[in-house]
Amino acid sequence: MALELIRAVEQADSSEGLLNAVKALAAADSTEAIPTLITVLGYNNPGAAVAAVDGLIQLGEPAVLPLLEQLDGYNYGARAWAVRAMAGIGDPRGLNILLDAAANDFALSVRRAAARGLGTICWELMPQAQVLDAQIRAVKTLLQASRDPEWVVRYAAAGALQALAVAATVQPDWLTEVLTQLEEIAQSDETLAVRARALLAKEKFRSHAPGIYSN
Repeated sequence: MALELIRAVEQADSSEGLLNAVKALAAADSTEAIPTLITVLGYNNPGAAVAAVDGLIQLGEPAVLPLLEQLDGYNYGARAWAVRAMAGIGDPRGLNILLDAAANDFALSVRRAAARGLGTICWELMPQAQVLDAQIRAVKTLLQASRDPEWVVRYAAAGALQALAVAATVQPDWLTEVLTQLEEIAQSDETLAVRARALLAKEKFRSHAPGIYSN
């Protein structure tokens, strides 16, 4: 079945035909589809790329290494879609990719996806000895992203900071810095939606880490 769906993608002769074929392949939830879905990321067809990203996220962990192995050879467009896939999967092996994209990518949609992805990393899949340092790096990047010129990136960063703080198994030193930044966002961000998101994050702090909550 998967081979037939793969052939349909390879033989598609129109944008609509490609989109439909990729959607069908993604829905098959087969690891055999991974190389083809990754190849689609490099096509000049945003709809098909979105469908391929959704399929890769659904497949999860088996797609991580194939994505990482091909990232450096991608053109920018394909790499941007791959970052979205890595963000959606949440595997800690993609941490460095997400850190770089959240801080440096020129496309706001990629920075937004990467920032959100930093809030959904599955830390339990990382060796325990590496978690604290990795979370510190993620926090530093998200604090930077919370000052991004684009409000959608700041919004994503506020949500990711909340998620990261809740995911912490102990109360690390950086929680206070995160709370301070969220309070600043809630009071002074120029966009109402971002201020509201920061306020919601503060409420989560109230129950998660009452010992550092100053209000």
